[in-house]
Amino acid sequence: MSMGFGGYVSPEQLMKDRADFARKGISRGRSVVGLQYADGLLFVSENPSAALHKVSEIYDRIAFAAVGRYNEFENLRIAGVRLADMRGYSYDRRDVTGRGLANAYAQTLGAIFSSGGEKPYEVELFVGEIGDTAAEDQLYRLTYDGQVADEHGYAVMGGAAEAVAGYLKDRYAEGAPLDEALRLAVAALGHSPGGNGTPGADRIIPVEDLEVAILDRTRTQPRKFSRFSPARLAEILGDRLAETAPAEGTDPAIAPGEVSGPDAGHDVGGEPPIAPPL
Repeated sequence: MSMGFGGYVSPEQLMKDRADFARKGISRGRSVVGLQYADGLLFVSENPSAALHKVSEIYDRIAFAAVGRYNEFENLRIAGVRLADMRGYSYDRRDVTGRGLANAYAQTLGAIFSSGGEKPYEVELFVGEIGDTAAEDQLYRLTYDGQVADEHGYAVMGGAAEAVAGYLKDRYAEGAPLDEALRLAVAALGHSPGGNGTPGADRIIPVEDLEVAILDRTRTQPRKFSRFSPARLAEILGDRLAETAPAEGTDPAIAPGEVSGPDAGHDVGGEPPIAPPL
């Protein structure tokens, strides 16, 4: 129970307010796609920052991806790396699993969300681990309140997650090669469903604004994580400009969904956050 200047607030209302606060912060971040392909797991995000990563390595076969407040999910990433290193050093490297890390993150996020002493974390996470075969691959999605979902095939979090997931649902195929899976994920991130029954104008995301990494089981090194350079992305995605033309009546210099003029840099319908979520 909480007593403030406004009087009594029920526990149900308090939890609802905390959940609404977290979801609002997460929705301002750009979407992240986690997708299974023939030889591992692919993570794709729109991230204009060259210094701040949303996708990172945790351990030999384990990767971490996040959306929301950078300082919050970076603290979680560092804690996960330390936990994995300590467990692998104390026992065996095979004892470090994606499921174990996902459970540890769930406990931390759940405790923070239910605590009345601090605000809930505005983050959602992916923890991915590859096995020796595609059937052994694991992809976990964790929400701000500590809930864990075991995803299969693909998953999306943050930003326009529903629109991106809807695009993938109609086009995703199991066992796709890496290049095909990457093109699909990037197209999904740029998809705009429109409204009132009218088609949307899909965006072409520049390769410089993409953050892409994979867990590749075919790598001979014990560490299976690999990050894509802009040059490699351009080699795979370079033909998109020829395939997609600007919508009629739009300014090709302005990507659909962007705001020009005095409102540039602001979220439509509100003030820009002090530290925008990624």
